[in-house]
Amino acid sequence: MSGFDKVKRAGAVKQVTSHSNPLVKEIKGLVSQRKHRTQSGLFVAEGLKLATDALEAGWDVRYLAIGPEALENPIAQKAAATAKARGALILEVNTAVLSAMTRKDNPQMVVGVYEQRLHALAELSPSQGTVFVALDRVRDPGNLGTIIRTVDAVGASGVILVGDCTDPFAVETVRATMGSLFHIPLYKTTKPELKDLISKWPGTVAATHLKGSVDYRTPVYTDPTLLVMGNEQQGLEQDLADCCKTLIRIPQTGQADSLNLAVATGVSLYEIRRNHLEL
Repeated sequence: MSGFDKVKRAGAVKQVTSHSNPLVKEIKGLVSQRKHRTQSGLFVAEGLKLATDALEAGWDVRYLAIGPEALENPIAQKAAATAKARGALILEVNTAVLSAMTRKDNPQMVVGVYEQRLHALAELSPSQGTVFVALDRVRDPGNLGTIIRTVDAVGASGVILVGDCTDPFAVETVRATMGSLFHIPLYKTTKPELKDLISKWPGTVAATHLKGSVDYRTPVYTDPTLLVMGNEQQGLEQDLADCCKTLIRIPQTGQADSLNLAVATGVSLYEIRRNHLEL
């Protein structure tokens, strides 16, 4: 039985001073091992902003580790009190223990452990959304996190992870979302399931593709729009591209042969949502 399994869900405060404490080891495992995150259904988010965002969004908090600086910070103290009231275990730790948890010399003052939320594609309702982004085998955690953040920024409705994608709950991915992970639904699916969804999609289905002949600024994007993006190295596979109604392309005039996945997704999203965005 893991340290997580032993914890009662009644809120409490516990002082932890030893690197060998089972809870410290469990959190280290969540930071470093995808297998551990998958098996436990938990993940780590570092920083007071993410802790506050998670609480405001109603996410379940398992642990909240707070360092010496947090004890003097009223926002951190409010976050700890809220998490405790919701059943979290508050771990009061020193900087050395925080460093051991996060494997950083200069750790954040707050480290939270949260329960994952990853939906099946059957739970997605296109009619209840504006824009969904489907990512085929995205591999870079920074790209995924940035895309989730951009989806949030433009008022889109969710991200669909297709096939063998990078872990959306890795520390690097979570950090890159800047808290948007707690606001944007994530769906996990296979390529055949995505093809079936595309065939039934009620609005625009657009995909960026090197063979795309339509300027991304040309189509009239109707809600709900499904934007399909390919892998960083290989782009969108041809069989998926063949399923999409509109193949768009972002014009380039320089010497670069392609755009970064997160940049291309962001450019496309802002065009799709252009008429809905106001200063």
